[in-house]
Formats: sequence, structure tokens, C-alpha cells
Amino acid sequence: MTAIIGAGISGLSAGYYALKKGLLSPVVIYETTNRIGGWIRTERFDADGYVFEFGPRTIRPKGTATGNTLELIDELGLAEHMYPIYSNHAAARNRMIYAKGKLNMLPSDLSGILRTVDPFTKPLFLAGFKDLFSGRPKKFLDDDSMYNFVERRFGQEIADYAVSAMICGICAGDAKQISVNFLMKSLFEMEQKHGGVIKGLLLEAIGKRNQEKSPQTPATGLVKKAKSENWSIYSICGGLQTLPDIIGEVLKENQVNICTGAKCEEIIFDNNKATLTVNGQSHTVDQLISSIPSYELAKLVSKQHPTLSNLLAAVPYVDVAVVNIRYKIPNLQKHNAFGFLVPPKENLPILGVIFDSCCFNMENNTVLTVMMGGAWFCKWFGSDPSEEKLLTTALKYVENILDIHEQPDSCKVNHLRKCIPQYIIGHQKRIEAIKHYIQAHKLPLGICGASYDGVGVNDVILSARVCVDDLSKRCK
Repeated sequence: MTAIIGAGISGLSAGYYALKKGLLSPVVIYETTNRIGGWIRTERFDADGYVFEFGPRTIRPKGTATGNTLELIDELGLAEHMYPIYSNHAAARNRMIYAKGKLNMLPSDLSGILRTVDPFTKPLFLAGFKDLFSGRPKKFLDDDSMYNFVERRFGQEIADYAVSAMICGICAGDAKQISVNFLMKSLFEMEQKHGGVIKGLLLEAIGKRNQEKSPQTPATGLVKKAKSENWSIYSICGGLQTLPDIIGEVLKENQVNICTGAKCEEIIFDNNKATLTVNGQSHTVDQLISSIPSYELAKLVSKQHPTLSNLLAAVPYVDVAVVNIRYKIPNLQKHNAFGFLVPPKENLPILGVIFDSCCFNMENNTVLTVMMGGAWFCKWFGSDPSEEKLLTTALKYVENILDIHEQPDSCKVNHLRKCIPQYIIGHQKRIEAIKHYIQAHKLPLGICGASYDGVGVNDVILSARVCVDDLSKRCK
């Protein structure tokens, strides 16, 4: 028997892949809350033609991990329900940052790189010369912060306004703490090996040209469609919640028991089995997959494995406030764009605003999502702010930055506590130590989810697949 803790997108995906692999059935999933989907959560207002997304809303269709997601969506029969945003769409081309007291459109083509655009004080292509002539660091580095790496290679302005804002968008984090060896591993290795990013890219491109090309499996299905149609990002009709909902239905049809309201209280390993205490009752299983946040798993194993518990608890998390706002007037945001991010240098409580009604068809509504707090949540809001304070703050900056003075027709405020892990410097080694401990002690445990291998939807789905593959090999 296989048990999975957590029915977020990673836990549900693990259940799906466990079925495909035939991993020690029956399979049961325990979920503490009364719903599935984890941080993916859509509220639909069909009568008024709009949705609110409280968590992720789009997925990128490029790269290995993204191909895996598209393959899963294809297998689930959701291909006809895709909502692609093509590369020529305004939401794909136009990304903004709020800096120096105004909204600034980031360059989207070569002309923007060759000339000076706000908030930068010189053309961005000159940052490449800094990288070319800066050379290798004086000493070899195992890791560094994203901020230090970018400042060293491309200059302070790129670090302050571009990369710091990007990190706010990816993980609501502080670029001065986030690991470059995890988020931009290949570029960091180029610096350490070749003495620069551009130099490394050129040398590796020459090396690949001289190597024999290995045959590649031709793309099929949605992967081929996304590539041929040049998708930039995509969602699913009816909101991203459709994805976990359909996986849940498929699992139930295949006799996977999804137990909601089932709180796991402790895990004890003995004789190559795991005994879970769930709502006060003991359940012994052959294999256990944990998709819950690492700090939650740390509590469950602390009694028997304090060293593993400490490693798991060392992955920090941040709170994010998400405020969804809807006006019964179209195009109030005035800019056709995905939205804007706010660099930490601006010292504002908001991380950015997504223009949902520019990305998706919301009929005659303007729908915005304001993200706030992150690594600076306690600084701005304390540990337990009221919904009124969060809403007032969000509306204040929507008015100040987007010049929207109308009162919204509906709002939703969500304080997402400890929702995004922070891959701080040394993250890669920390995760390797966790996995090594599990293997060294021969625990029948697999781990997947955002705590370990990436915060995006693609990352956590692939994490689940790799986890199940690894457990299936151990079972042989």
C-alpha cells in the first residue's frame, strides 16, 4: 500500500504517476483541509463572466518540466480546454515594473536593448560588456545570492530593477538571499568555469556545434501544438483549478481514496514500513510520499528522526497576501500588459499587480490581482493583519499607481500563510542532505513539491513524477 500526504497539485500528480507505475496499490491520499488543489484555487463567477485566482494562474510551455505537464494534460483529456496566450499577445509581450515613481515598460525586442529606457540610465546591451570584462571571481564560490551574482556580472541597475523584481514575481523573495546556484545554476557555473556568462554561452555553443547531434524524440500532442503555435503561457478554461479537479476525478475513478479533513499527526518508520497517525488512528503503509511543505513534514518525523527534521525545517517560507479586485467596467488599468512588479528598492508593501482581464477574457470586467508582503510581510503588516488592512493597502496602491479611483464591485482577500518556500543560499546542498539522509536510513519515503525542486506548477508536477520513479526503482 502507498500513502501520499497532501492533495495539492504535486500530491495529486504523485497519485496519478503512482497509478501509472503500479506502485504498491491501493493508493490513498491524506489531505488536512477540506479541498484539493493546494495553493491552486479558482473561484468562478460564471454569471458575471470572470474568475478570481488566489494562487497560480498560468503555466509556461517551454523546457523539460513544461513538456511533462503538457503530456499530463493531454493524457487527462484536457487538450480541448486549453487557454493559450500566444507570444504576440499584449500579456506576453508587455511586462512592467514600477520604479522611480512611475510604471516602466520593460524592453521586449532588440530596439529596447539598444537604447536607454526607464528606469535604467544606460542602454541594457552595455551590461553585456561588464560581464565580458569583469572576469572570474577572485575565489571559487559554491553559491551566491541572485543579487550579488547579477550585480557582479551585469551591474547594480540590472540587479536592483530587473532581477530583484523578477524574484518578487517568482517566489515573493529577496534577491539578496535567494540562491543563484539553484535558480540560475547553468549561468552561475559558466561564471565559475569560464569567467563570464556571455563567454561561457559562446564557448558552450561552439562546443555543441562540434559535437554530433543526438537524435531527438519529435514533439507530439500538446507539446507540438504549443511549439508550433508559439504559446507564451497558458491556463485552462474555467481557471487553473480545473487541473487538480480533473486529476482528482481520474484518481477516484481508479479507486484512489482521497481523504480530505485527514490530518497526519506523526510518522514512525519501522521494518521498512511507515506508520502514520491520521486523526488519531494508525495506518501502516509500504511506501509513503510527502508532498506537504518541508516544515510540516519536519514536525511529523521529529520524534524519531530529529536530524532529518532539522534539515527539513531549515527551508524558510514567506507569507503572501493576495487581493482580487473586480470592477464592472472594462480596461480600467489603461495598460495592455501582463501586469507590473515592484522592486524592493522602491520600499513599498506590494510585490506587484496582475492584470487578469488583459490576460484572459473576463467579458466587460476589469479584474486585478494585487500581491503583497512576501519576504517583507511582517515588516509591513505584522504577523496577523486584518482583512480590512490588507484590502485598504491594496486599493491604495491600485489608485496611486494605476490611477483607478472607482470603487470595486467585488473583492476577495486571502492571507496565504507560509505559502512559498525560499531557496536561500545553500538550498541545493540542503536538499541533497535531506535526500541522502532518507537513502542512508533506507526510509520508505519519497518527497516532492515546492519545498525542494522549484515553486512553479511545472516544477512540482515533475517533482512528483521523479519521486514516484525513484520509489518504484527502490521497490524492485
